Amino acid sequence: MLVYLRLLKESFGFAMNALRNNKLRTLLSLLGVTIGIFSIIAVLAAVDSLDRKIKKDLSSLDKNTIYLFKGSFGPSVIPRWKRDQFPQVKYTEYEYLKSALPEAQQMAYQLFVKSEIMKYDSKSVSSVNVVPVSYEFIDIQGLEFAEGRFYNEAESNSGAAVLVIGDELANSLFENVSPIGKQVRLYGQRFTVIGVLKKQGAGMFGDSNDTSVFIPVNFLRRMYGDNNDSMTPVILIKPQKGIDMDAFKAEVSQKLRNQRGLKTGEIDNFFINVLSGFTDLLDSIIANMNIGGWIIAGFSLLVGGFGVANIMFVSVKERTNLIGIQKSLGAKNRFILFQFLFEAVILCLIGGIIGIVLVWLIAIGLTKFLDFEFVLSFGNIMLGSGLAILIGLIAGILPAISASKLDPVEAIRSGI
Repeated sequence: MLVYLRLLKESFGFAMNALRNNKLRTLLSLLGVTIGIFSIIAVLAAVDSLDRKIKKDLSSLDKNTIYLFKGSFGPSVIPRWKRDQFPQVKYTEYEYLKSALPEAQQMAYQLFVKSEIMKYDSKSVSSVNVVPVSYEFIDIQGLEFAEGRFYNEAESNSGAAVLVIGDELANSLFENVSPIGKQVRLYGQRFTVIGVLKKQGAGMFGDSNDTSVFIPVNFLRRMYGDNNDSMTPVILIKPQKGIDMDAFKAEVSQKLRNQRGLKTGEIDNFFINVLSGFTDLLDSIIANMNIGGWIIAGFSLLVGGFGVANIMFVSVKERTNLIGIQKSLGAKNRFILFQFLFEAVILCLIGGIIGIVLVWLIAIGLTKFLDFEFVLSFGNIMLGSGLAILIGLIAGILPAISASKLDPVEAIRSGI
């Protein structure tokens, strides 16, 4: 054991000597390993950070939550022109399904609308994400409040001029003053602030509750009616726990088909989008991003491996006389092989560590300047180190074998 520890120490010394004596040659050769490890770990860290953010944003939602509307979350066999002809879901259909589906724990009606400008006194904020939704939404989404409350059933049904704002909007318009009870202008109307949400941070698609405002859906319905092309209505359905989702989806489909008078043989003119299907789609996208990162970085690692192998062949050539002396003094082939193999691994590990440190520094910088947390996990650090060691083993095995098979007499003679 002590022999191999001494061997490792000597190999580390040889590797550092190679760096000191042939700085440019060694650094250029290690550049491929550094870039390869950097590329792989950077992609994996970015994808892991995105995955964590998505799971955090969706953690408050039940994965069985259904989004019922004319659009589809994923690809569809129904052509686009036909989907465009599908009718929008109606408020009356939401009311019907709410009474016809006892298996639904909660159901809400929401409108997707364009962003607006919100004003308070002389201050204004543009690109406000307006979320018109019925009162049940809070039980589906699980919003958390810094102060105040969500609007109740009476306020929702009557379309009262009340709203709930996000943390960033509250800070922009009111600074250090409590917004509760204050009046803001939206859609040219006065609304009373009744609640402020806790800070959420950037959303997975750039959206966030911090820049969102929640208003009763019936307020907009009263202003614009139900046939406005600029608004997309959605029925959100949260089923009861432990329910058979396939049977529940079939029941939802049958109820809405009956309500719309669709005949047997006619296709559904709506889509039942389950949130779990959406998350599965995101998981597949993330998996493809990982694969793409591995392919791109693989070429850098290949080039880096050839560079390290070249260094090791040169190192064997330069130390042929020393190898002959070691063998003549009793060094076994295995000792010589491990000596050069360890040296290749140490060189690659140095390149890998440089790549990992670069990712770590960039992650710190991006987290500081962007409203998004980039995480370099311990698992990715170990993966990067393991890859560097693997490249060292692969790149160093042939030079190490050639060194171990040298004839001691010929090796000493070649150095004279």
